Amino acid sequence: MAAPGRVAAFRLPPLPTIGEIIKLFRLKAQRQLSQNFLLDLRLTDKIVKQAGELKNAHVCEVGPGPGGITRSILSAGVDQLLLIEKDARFIPGLQMLSEAAPGKVRIVHGDILTYKMDKAFPKHLKKNWEDEPPDIHIIGNLPFSVSTPLIIKWLENVSKKDGPFSYGRTQMTLTFQKEVGERLTANPGGKQRSRLSIMAQHLCSVENCFIIPGQAFVPKPEVDVAVVHFTPLVQPKIEQPFELVEKVVRSVFQFRRKYCFRGLETLFPESGRLKRTEQLMMTANVDPTLRPFQLSMSQFRNLCDTYRKMCDEDPSLFVFNYREELKQKKKTKNLLKSTSQPEQTEEEDQL
Repeated sequence: MAAPGRVAAFRLPPLPTIGEIIKLFRLKAQRQLSQNFLLDLRLTDKIVKQAGELKNAHVCEVGPGPGGITRSILSAGVDQLLLIEKDARFIPGLQMLSEAAPGKVRIVHGDILTYKMDKAFPKHLKKNWEDEPPDIHIIGNLPFSVSTPLIIKWLENVSKKDGPFSYGRTQMTLTFQKEVGERLTANPGGKQRSRLSIMAQHLCSVENCFIIPGQAFVPKPEVDVAVVHFTPLVQPKIEQPFELVEKVVRSVFQFRRKYCFRGLETLFPESGRLKRTEQLMMTANVDPTLRPFQLSMSQFRNLCDTYRKMCDEDPSLFVFNYREELKQKKKTKNLLKSTSQPEQTEEEDQL
């Protein structure tokens, strides 16, 4: 019997092991979906521990698969667990877990990239953005194919304070390919510094918690896996709309090995490109001979703020698309080539 005034820890009843679940339901990781199963419950416990205090919390697990991390989350004493699984083959095994934890688990068969998370949790959990993070956590061993588009989508949600972040500064603990984990946390000057570094770090506190060796997964991936923890910042480091920041950052890193001047040129139409790029860099006080990975967060902030002012003065700037301009130039070139071709043929015939 539990001691007076103390809540007994939640324990799952005896269940088949994850390996037995895989055999029972004939589950096989699909390479095209970049699926890898984590069977070691000590490692799944370690991942869940990085999320922080989960007792009585509401958790959303993305892509639970055969349910290894799911067991560790339930053992942490959560109040409610929402499972979002795209692959129907895993649903029967997850239902078995749901039955072992009555009233705690809700299973959604769907795609996390399209699932609306702004109504996924009870309204009473909502907190003001300036407050401590709400008792809501997102946890997931993400397939490599979906991890980058998903974190970009969630970072956009952080910027707009919608989706799972309409409840406040919801924390996330997610797995990524080791190299992606390094990009997310890379400092200025680091060889892994990239668009992802800026987009994540200007909106969140990002921590690379630990590395799981590839051999811990079944089937074994060719790379190791990083566990990364995100906590949205009260104040973003660049206070501009997500689309504007992403456009500037993407342009800078378009020519990663060249001077940052070269990438920033692509923000402007060919007519007046050089003059406007010089104006942007001078006003933002950024050395045009720095490489993209050498720029600090404050330099990116200056570039975004200056570009915003330029867009306010000339609204056509923001909708300008460098790739589209290149396509049009190529199209015009081909058209001129094709119209001049018959004349050459006639001259050849006369000769």
